[in-house]
Amino acid sequence: MNNKKSKSILVLAGIAILVFGLVFAGINLTKNIGKTDTMISVENAKQQLNEFYKKIVVNQVPARKDQISIGAPNIKDSLPSITKYPAQVEKTTDNYVEIFSSTEKAGTNKDGWLNEIANQFNSSNFTLPNGKQISVRIRGIASGLGTDYITTGKYLPDAFSPSNELWGKMIAAKGGKIELIEKRIAGNVAGILLSKSKYDVLVKKYGSINLKTITDAVAANEIAMGYTNPFASSTGLNFLVSTLLTFDSKDPLSSKAVEGFEKFQANIPFVSYTTLQMRESAQSGVLDGFLLEYQTLVNTPELLNDYVFTPFGVRHDSPVYSIGDLSSDKTAILKKFIEFCKKDSSQKLATDYGFNTHNEYKSEVADISGEQIAQAQKLWKEKKDANKLISAVFVADTSGSMNGEPLNKLKESLVSGSQYIGKDNSVGLVSFSTDVNINLPIAKFDINQRSLFSGAVKDLQAAGNTAMFDAIIVATKMLIDEKVKNPNAQLMLFVLSDGETNLGLDLNEVQGVLQAFKIPIYTIGYNANVKALQAVSSINEAASINADSDNVVYQLGSLFNAKM
Repeated sequence: MNNKKSKSILVLAGIAILVFGLVFAGINLTKNIGKTDTMISVENAKQQLNEFYKKIVVNQVPARKDQISIGAPNIKDSLPSITKYPAQVEKTTDNYVEIFSSTEKAGTNKDGWLNEIANQFNSSNFTLPNGKQISVRIRGIASGLGTDYITTGKYLPDAFSPSNELWGKMIAAKGGKIELIEKRIAGNVAGILLSKSKYDVLVKKYGSINLKTITDAVAANEIAMGYTNPFASSTGLNFLVSTLLTFDSKDPLSSKAVEGFEKFQANIPFVSYTTLQMRESAQSGVLDGFLLEYQTLVNTPELLNDYVFTPFGVRHDSPVYSIGDLSSDKTAILKKFIEFCKKDSSQKLATDYGFNTHNEYKSEVADISGEQIAQAQKLWKEKKDANKLISAVFVADTSGSMNGEPLNKLKESLVSGSQYIGKDNSVGLVSFSTDVNINLPIAKFDINQRSLFSGAVKDLQAAGNTAMFDAIIVATKMLIDEKVKNPNAQLMLFVLSDGETNLGLDLNEVQGVLQAFKIPIYTIGYNANVKALQAVSSINEAASINADSDNVVYQLGSLFNAKM
């Protein structure tokens, strides 16, 4: 534990936009780390679980009630300082515009088209008619996250280039001053990837493949489909809106659309936190299909052999918006830069990097307002798990190495993030150091349980050694017992830790048991041993968040919004 104070660097990447980049910072899903070669049966796993549990010292800690806020979560307060997401291209003059850009064009390598264009622009010594030299700053940021900064006023860039126009409509609907300056600087489309075998089956039955036939097939439980969180992912938001419109093309919020969506969603096994997590599940055989932008697909050739791409929804042409009241100079700089992006050499580079394909594809989505898009997100939150109520246990590290800032941030992030947990889900809390404490038994997350949860979290104190896997076994036992009482419950574990273990059971002893139950274990690291936590999450293909101390509150809120 000598390196526990070392700080992990959080790398932000776009949800479902970046090529297997990790959304919301440092999310990873490492395949096959620590997995056993032979699965044991559930019955044997239950027997081993009980044997492990008998050897663990488990304390029951009474929880106290704490005052809670019953209003909507305050997104602005949870957003970290914008300095956590440094610019990919820095300005080179005093006269400049700052542009938020979606990360499929402001990332690295072939996801860095806009960065390369911006560097070329900045080195060209352009001036305004008044002689002032100009430049641009590019800050790569996921479209959903950029929208949160703008709508809350936490940080306002001069311009915004999300993946599609849905985000711009929502910003306008929420009162943001935003103006569409350019509809397209790099052509792209979102699509559904279906395994070739399932594609052939559906073609034989339906005659052709489009979003309507796919939603019909999902609703009929003919294919297992996964998609990404529409609060964060451009592709996920596009899919949500487009799916609702397949059920009622005139009103995506009508009772007919809602009824169709509920039937569709009941057969969705997987709404992922990141594109990476979804792709890994597809490759492991869990899913028949998933979502991806075409630019990502062409830069991932191993997928081309196994899947068929079908475009859907609105185009992802990277529109450009001005934000707020720009000065005449800033407006001129922005228009000059857009002109530079659209010149032949810039567009050739975009094409080389996978953009500007499927130009014949036209949007399948009728005109939809920003208010309707925001209501669709709210509907998704309410209905996505209507038939899959969740039972979750949070496992908090209270060993000595968590003393001070790590534990304080763990408490803050859990209390704040819990505002995103639906009241119909069930939640418990376990903490661990040398022993394991059950701080809160599993119960429905109503106001009473939420108050007890907040009090239990705030009372956590750091001391002692680190028996992480003992705590995971205790939490697993709680969930398995809960499943007996509520057979329809969907089980989840969230482990919040610095990842070090120096007491009790280890991964090799318990991994077979954990695999057998197939309970996803989401890990959230605080100044963490990242590989150790990735190994835990990889057992049942869950996400591992490497969150630094300043933005973990937002990270957990995003995760809970997607999962609970």
